[in-house]
Amino acid sequence: MAKLALVYGVRMLPVDDLEAFEDATVTLKSGKTARVTMHVIEGENEEELKGQLNRSLDAFFDFYPEL
Repeated sequence: MAKLALVYGVRMLPVDDLEAFEDATVTLKSGKTARVTMHVIEGENEEELKGQLNRSLDAFFDFYPEL
């Protein structure tokens, strides 16, 4: 299997300030583009946020059991 890159971004904002967000675009060396789906995780403290983020990452890797 080829060496992989996990592309992600994180930004903490007050939930009440969010109105909309869009997928990000990655440009590949071939000139093709790929979309990066954005996700929102809400929580009231660091423990909640980290827990949800870890569960989300675990679920993402479940899509790729061959890794």
